Amino acid sequence: MKAAIFDMDGLIIDSEPLWRLAEREVFATVGLELTDEGCRRTTGLRSDEVVGYWFERRPWTGVDRTEVVRELENGVSRLISERGRALPGVHRAIDLIRGAGLRLALATSSSHEIIHVVLSTLGLVDVFEFACSAADEDRGKPDPAVYLTTVDRLGVAAGDCLAFEDSVAGVRAARAAGTFTIAVPAPDDFDDPGFDPADLKLRSLADFDLKLLDPS
Repeated sequence: MKAAIFDMDGLIIDSEPLWRLAEREVFATVGLELTDEGCRRTTGLRSDEVVGYWFERRPWTGVDRTEVVRELENGVSRLISERGRALPGVHRAIDLIRGAGLRLALATSSSHEIIHVVLSTLGLVDVFEFACSAADEDRGKPDPAVYLTTVDRLGVAAGDCLAFEDSVAGVRAARAAGTFTIAVPAPDDFDDPGFDPADLKLRSLADFDLKLLDPS
């Protein structure tokens, strides 16, 4: 392996509860009362895709979708800066990978603004070589576009890249791009068959070890 590509939300930062809180607050302003279970349906999607998902199913009037996207991202950024915490094992996994001489990059559905907030909050600004956002692609995860862009920028073969993902959409994207994909689902989602295509599944990044890549 020559490089490791990390997802961000729900993998290196415990932000999924913050996303759900922001979604419930913002969508309530346009008359949608979402539950946490409802919010989980859009885990791993871009902000505009989350808004589009709910608009298609429960359309509202009076507020443009782009404004809802803006308010959602502002809310998430605020909550992350106030409450954002690294998930268990993040720093250890990064240290192991860097110690093995692998390059590191991010491939996330979040906007560049949220990427900056997350990396600043966690003190990881100088850890990743670069960050790719699915916001720059025509399609977000589960489409592999953001991973293909990341692999291309790394200049290595997809098969020489590890990809760490916590969502089903992310696993599908990483596998479609050809990476060796490690799923790290949330505890409540661990048995979701959507994670079966992953090459390896862990309960936490704290369980990651380079030996897992070569069990022989």
